[in-house]
Amino acid sequence: MTIEIVSTTKAPAAIGPYSQAVTFGDLIFTSGQIPLDENGQLVEGDIEAQTHQVFRNLSAVLEKAGSTFAHVVKATVFIKDMNQFAAVNQIYASYFGDHKPARSTVEVARLPKDVLVEIELIATKVVEKV
Repeated sequence: MTIEIVSTTKAPAAIGPYSQAVTFGDLIFTSGQIPLDENGQLVEGDIEAQTHQVFRNLSAVLEKAGSTFAHVVKATVFIKDMNQFAAVNQIYASYFGDHKPARSTVEVARLPKDVLVEIELIATKVVEKV
């Protein structure tokens, strides 16, 4: 097995020496996504607006890699203020529905571009049944 780079124009390009995601076998590892639009512009607004943009980015990266939120096995959420956890959690739940991957949530002192939230995922590729 080899590591394959995942890249889509439907999510912001990597702004450093990393990939939007990589695959290894049937596993997908996304880089942390912050609330930049596909043009690399920061989405202004509150934690809700920023969290929705992060999930739009993650959805695009997962789709390009051959997966969906239903195939996520682990999520790591980084937020600037743990007092905003309830708002992030509500939006998070709306994207995952009944699917409940393992998750860690960490309050951090600072995130790239001073955003309020960053999320990274580990998922499996969708395997079509024959």
